[in-house]
Amino acid sequence: MITEIIDWYKMLSQKKITLIYSGPLWSEGIGGIAGTLCKRLEYDKIPLNMSMEVFSVFVEQMNNMLMYSEEKEMFTMTDGCSAESPKGIFVLGKEGSKFFIQTGNAMKNENIEMIKSRIDYLNTLDKAALRSYYKQQMHSPAVHPGSKGAGLGFIEIARRISSKIFYSFTPLSGDLSFFTLYVTIGEGADE
Repeated sequence: MITEIIDWYKMLSQKKITLIYSGPLWSEGIGGIAGTLCKRLEYDKIPLNMSMEVFSVFVEQMNNMLMYSEEKEMFTMTDGCSAESPKGIFVLGKEGSKFFIQTGNAMKNENIEMIKSRIDYLNTLDKAALRSYYKQQMHSPAVHPGSKGAGLGFIEIARRISSKIFYSFTPLSGDLSFFTLYVTIGEGADE
């Protein structure tokens, strides 16, 4: 067991992973992770503008997982009531002068084409077009059927990153797939 922990530590250090979370998600828990992220960015002396970009993308990606993850974990609260919480994974790392954020969660296969088309469209827009599209969507009624939010999350992510949005879908059992989203933030990011 100790050898496995040392191996994990070495791998995380080599990959410059600064924050990783895997498990159930709830609003208060995300607040705790956000506090840890802020302290980490402060500890690493990250410039304020880049810290704000990283934090904004973190919030959007965590909210997406909170609202849309189809994998749930059941638990019993202290008052004896049962509850369920969506599950997901969040990884923050650093490559040179840029940060990367990768998230993953289970989602229904029926939503894959919609997600692909939204992300593919956003990947075609430059920063000015993204700003314009964001403003347009803010004033648009009923952005996307089945959306639990305002439908602006991917747009907000695309506005703040310095790369395209990379994604993948890995089939799981039944009608689910594992959705992975990967973005970079900072100077010199990959296009």
